[in-house]
Amino acid sequence: MARAVRLGMFIVATLVIFGGGVFWIGSGQLQFTSTYKLNAEFENVAGLTEGASVRVGGIHQGTVRRIILPERPDRKVRVEMNLKEATRNVIKKDSVAAIRTEGLVGDQYIEIAFGSPGAPEVNSGDTIAAEQPVQISDMIRKTNAILDSAKSAVKNLDQTASNLEAISSKVNNGKGTAGALINDRKIYQTANEAVATLQEDSEALKHNFLLRGFFKNRGYEDTSELTRHAIAQLPARAPSNRFGYRGAKLFAKPDSARIKDGKMLANAGQFLEQNQYGLAVVASYADAKGDSEEQLQLTKARSAVVREYLAQHFRLDDTRLKTIGLGKSSDTPDGGTVEVLAYPEGAAVPEGKAPPPELRNK
Repeated sequence: MARAVRLGMFIVATLVIFGGGVFWIGSGQLQFTSTYKLNAEFENVAGLTEGASVRVGGIHQGTVRRIILPERPDRKVRVEMNLKEATRNVIKKDSVAAIRTEGLVGDQYIEIAFGSPGAPEVNSGDTIAAEQPVQISDMIRKTNAILDSAKSAVKNLDQTASNLEAISSKVNNGKGTAGALINDRKIYQTANEAVATLQEDSEALKHNFLLRGFFKNRGYEDTSELTRHAIAQLPARAPSNRFGYRGAKLFAKPDSARIKDGKMLANAGQFLEQNQYGLAVVASYADAKGDSEEQLQLTKARSAVVREYLAQHFRLDDTRLKTIGLGKSSDTPDGGTVEVLAYPEGAAVPEGKAPPPELRNK
């Protein structure tokens, strides 16, 4: 009798284990879960097999039910998937299915991205968009092409270095125009004198009545006026008050220092008129476009013109009103900017050269 009981218990335990295994395997294949069907079409499934996992947000939420070869060459491979009903909350009609790989050479699975909150829900049997898989062979082919290009670039670089060395040798030996210019002091002095003469002629032309209007349209006539009240750099301490203006609104044209709307400067002028301050600076910045030297000249002109406007329209101590043109700045909007910076009493005019752009107190 005891032997029969033990045998019966063994059989019951075996059936329980077998039933649990069947249920566990069936759950993995969604046999005992409420599901719905989705489709996606790929040009190449890259080794994906039936029964592969389907993940949503990185979580296993379905399986590949069937992979159907197209009937014609111009069609795509159709992948049918079974997914849990709960995924309808995050999978929308604009969701995208993509074939991924476990590690570098692992098994393939399908990853479905979340849809947009406002997109409509999917229905059973719908086909969603698919992202074409990346083939390892394509990656290796592209890598080889990149390596070949790098080898060619290195060869060209070596050739360029050889050419530069040959040119440098000729220059050092005084051969050619450049070599003569560098090694012959008389030629250098002659060229330097020619440049100085050209600069003097340019300044003279600015005062010529025929060309005066050209520079006047830019808001100034004499470049010497641009630096009369200029300082080398901004004070190290932070300003107590700051007034900023967009150059596109304040000036007539992008390359002009002529003020279009002076009323914009009223808040800065009234503050300087009604309050005590140790030093005030009109700082101008240009955007990152155009020639650096021309943009530096333009910012100097704009600072000088804004200072002149404030001095003429408001009762303030203009002996403490200085200017600085800071040229191009990568974080300045199109058209440039102008700032009127007021420093508290005790602030002195800084000495020395202007700091590089990344250290400017902007």
